[in-house]
Amino acid sequence: MRLPRASGILLHPTSLPGPHGAGDLGPAAYHFVDWLATAGQKLWQILPLGGVGPGNSPYMSPSAFAGNVLLVDLAALADQGWLSGAALARPPAFDALRIDFAAMVPWRMALLAQAAQAFASDALPAQRAAHEAFCAEHAAWLEDYALFMALSEAHPGRDWADWPAPLARRQPAALAEAAAQHAGRIAFWRFVQWQFFVQWRSLKAYANAKGVSIVGDAPIFIAPQSAEVWARQDLFELDADGRLSVVAGVPPDYFSATGQRWGNPLYRWSAHAAEGYAWWTARIRHTFALVDVVRIDHFRGFAAHWEIPASEPTAIHGRWVPGPGPALFEAIAAALGPLPIIAEDLGIITPDVDALRRGADLPGMRVLQFAFDGKAENPYLPHHYEAATVVYTGTHDNDTTRGWWATASAAERVQAAAYMGQDPEQLTPNIHWALMRLAWASVADTAIAPLQDVLGLATEHRMNLPGEGEGHWAWRFGWDMVRPAHAEQLATLTRLYGRG
Repeated sequence: MRLPRASGILLHPTSLPGPHGAGDLGPAAYHFVDWLATAGQKLWQILPLGGVGPGNSPYMSPSAFAGNVLLVDLAALADQGWLSGAALARPPAFDALRIDFAAMVPWRMALLAQAAQAFASDALPAQRAAHEAFCAEHAAWLEDYALFMALSEAHPGRDWADWPAPLARRQPAALAEAAAQHAGRIAFWRFVQWQFFVQWRSLKAYANAKGVSIVGDAPIFIAPQSAEVWARQDLFELDADGRLSVVAGVPPDYFSATGQRWGNPLYRWSAHAAEGYAWWTARIRHTFALVDVVRIDHFRGFAAHWEIPASEPTAIHGRWVPGPGPALFEAIAAALGPLPIIAEDLGIITPDVDALRRGADLPGMRVLQFAFDGKAENPYLPHHYEAATVVYTGTHDNDTTRGWWATASAAERVQAAAYMGQDPEQLTPNIHWALMRLAWASVADTAIAPLQDVLGLATEHRMNLPGEGEGHWAWRFGWDMVRPAHAEQLATLTRLYGRG
């Protein structure tokens, strides 16, 4: 599927400014949409909207369907009368430019609990009706999720496979007893999901009205400690006790000499095929209810995935195992029709992966920071692009462009400068804009840059470093870092290359 010629900015909502320790769905998100429109941008790309998991990664969410409750705008809950003004009047002295998860999470969760209790006690009939309608609409995933979250809290630090066997094996009597025992917390998790979806849909509607489409992100794999793995154990490669014998990852590559051992459970694709890929179809349908375009992370895993024995500490000793291939995408297309999906096809891409992407008629990705290894045949060089491509200066896993340039080899610098017809030293101060110009000028239908590159920020502002499990996903910006010239230059670039 060809996407309209357009450009946009990569920024996760947690990176937005705001007084409550992390970005959320409040006023700063709407202001960012206004800024995108002023800068002539048609796309806002985000990371997965699910809750964070180990290492605070949005790619290890406790649910493939639920939203991140830490994104709920607390001020909006106060406007509803579910929080007092005093509760928000003096927030802790959070760092404005970095998320302190250890301080932010308990503070926000305590206030969400207060709001849920106020709703339970004092909600108006219309509010209760709206809540009940949401719960009914999303019951297929919400009931398992709410119970799973309540049980996770009741068994802190324990994998679900280590819960009492009747709960781990989902015996109906045990589930019914647990639902009654934890009714209060189940009600809490239903409430905060309702508020996430209400607030997100309002923000998306505002963005769409401003001509901005949301590009979402669907990780191919989900966390082992997640509601869906617990609820549908038959769909994942688990042993008889619900434990992982093999895990997902990638072999050694550009990012890591030992590969990346992600630790996610792998799919039992034969079980998915037996039910006509209904779970995946439901997941994609649900994701498109939240966003306008979906980027599927690690697309190559649908052709073949890297299977690592769970006992291995790194990803070196794994093997390639075939994935579902075209059958999955044929089933999704039959159920949902053609969809604007971006295939993240970075890394080790073999002919079967490329054939799968082309057969599904999906645009692939190119990253300019990977382009300058001195080889004219490098597929990341713009003269190799086809129109059905999404080009990035860098992704959330890359360094910022200024950070990349600071550590690039002399040979990379020379080639990049020669490719752009400039002197390496003269290029240095504006390398971020030079790479953005290269992306925007290319034939690729879609061009995306992280906000860090628009602002010209150095390596300390990168979002993630693959292979490191801690200390990332915490970056935020402040409005004082954004100058009128940023929007003006971006708008000019966008008009010049026909992406407006």
